[in-house]
Amino acid sequence: MFALDPRLQQDTLPIGDFPLCRLLLSNDSNYPWFILVPRRDDISEIFQLDVADQQRLWQETTALAELLKDAFDADKLNVAALGNVVSQLHMHVIVRKREDAAWPAPVWGKHPSVPYSAEQIATIRERLRLLLTEDFTFLEG
Repeated sequence: MFALDPRLQQDTLPIGDFPLCRLLLSNDSNYPWFILVPRRDDISEIFQLDVADQQRLWQETTALAELLKDAFDADKLNVAALGNVVSQLHMHVIVRKREDAAWPAPVWGKHPSVPYSAEQIATIRERLRLLLTEDFTFLEG
């Protein structure tokens, strides 16, 4: 049974599910920072997924990145699977703008997290509801 790593649970807000991945929003309003977590047990590396799931992961990642680039007017998208702190396989899809707090450096550890307000979360959810219309199920929250 799929279980989200406690650190991801603590640091993110659930958005919903693609066919393979749970979509999370990092609770850091410095950047629109999304995380895709394949709903598979005991997976820490992409190569541990079967070929179909590997393809699905890349499809979901690239589709999300494409939507976010336009929706958030990104100058650049950072897409990465690191897992040095949280070993559960997860893909970061981070919207970067030239005027963001860390530009052009990586976002990790650059600035303290600034949690979203309830209003900001509602705005992001509504924006995503307009974009994620196929193969996506929103979680309430």
